Amino acid sequence: MYYGPCTGLAAVSTALLAMSRRLEVQDVLRTIVASARELLGAEYAALGVPDDHGGFAQFVVDGISEEQWRAIGPLPRQHGVLAAMLHEDTPERLADVREDPRFGGWPAAHPDMSDFLGMPIRDGEETLGALFLANKRGDGRGGDGRGEDGRGDGGRCGSGGEGFTDEDEELLSLLAQHAAIALTNARLYERSRELTIAEERSRLAHELHDAVSQKLFSLRLTAQAAAALVDRDPARAKGELHQVAVLAAEAADELRAAVTELRPAALDEDGLVATLRNHVRVLDRAHTASVTFTCDGVRALPATQEEAVLRVAQEALHNALRHSGADRVEVALVRTPAGGAVLRVRDWGRGFSPSTVRKAGRHLGLVSMRDRASGAGGRLEVHSEPGEGTTIEMEVPGG
Repeated sequence: MYYGPCTGLAAVSTALLAMSRRLEVQDVLRTIVASARELLGAEYAALGVPDDHGGFAQFVVDGISEEQWRAIGPLPRQHGVLAAMLHEDTPERLADVREDPRFGGWPAAHPDMSDFLGMPIRDGEETLGALFLANKRGDGRGGDGRGEDGRGDGGRCGSGGEGFTDEDEELLSLLAQHAAIALTNARLYERSRELTIAEERSRLAHELHDAVSQKLFSLRLTAQAAAALVDRDPARAKGELHQVAVLAAEAADELRAAVTELRPAALDEDGLVATLRNHVRVLDRAHTASVTFTCDGVRALPATQEEAVLRVAQEALHNALRHSGADRVEVALVRTPAGGAVLRVRDWGRGFSPSTVRKAGRHLGLVSMRDRASGAGGRLEVHSEPGEGTTIEMEVPGG
């Protein structure tokens, strides 16, 4: 449906809100293209993001089927009218793009296009991409939405039947300005996620080096000692081989824990509850201890809180499975009356004395867990006694 400039700001507001709610770059691009095509009543819309080699890093289309898009072939190069949108800061409105001297044709499977409106998407001096619209449609017309002359319909408010109008250009300019903000925010979000992943991998790399590498080194030396003792002292060789088995088992546990933590957290796709449930399920399969998860009434939380809760849960589970010696670990997520959530990770392991909490805190990462809880506007409490196990409790407020 074509809204048109005379319909007011409601449709524009809806489109801008849709763009601002997306976090992934590809989702933002698709939303921008679909919003532009619908708002301006175009048969086709596209958005190109340039690369550094004269082509497009991404090229998103709307109004063309998957089969058509595959038949068209490789992404276009930056030439002709497309290049103008990327190298100039002004819009381009043409009655018939095919008559422009810069037009160089298109592949055989490409749909036929006539009236054209292009708009650069810019962030300051940087061109982030360009929006392209083609074949203005009429409002409420059947078929392909064009008029009798095949060049756009006159049955829309204020169009005069001359393809894209001044009002269309103003509307697309407004959309492009907000698209630049949404696209920049999405890029920043993705970069922050990449940095977080890199930090986590770096931490795991150090941990692997400190734990697994040392055990493998000890394993090799012990095996060499056993080999040297086989002939002259079989009894001692048997003891060394038993130690080899112990060290191998410990190294395997270290590797399983590291691989588990490397699994990506699908918070954006699945949400906190499903992601945490899956994480616990993997840990339960990977370790001899029983690891269970229960959830009572918790639904979606703000993104920063969901990430903090997940990271604290992962750290607490890591500690319980590696250091507590527990054969049972329980994870619970409970909704608070105010709409927030409480995370509890409890083990029935060896525990530790409150008098040694400072030393244990450094060893078990309690400082980082408290920092995560505080950063999400919440709190973290630790309850532990020797022989009585440990409970980590984190509470975050409602959104």
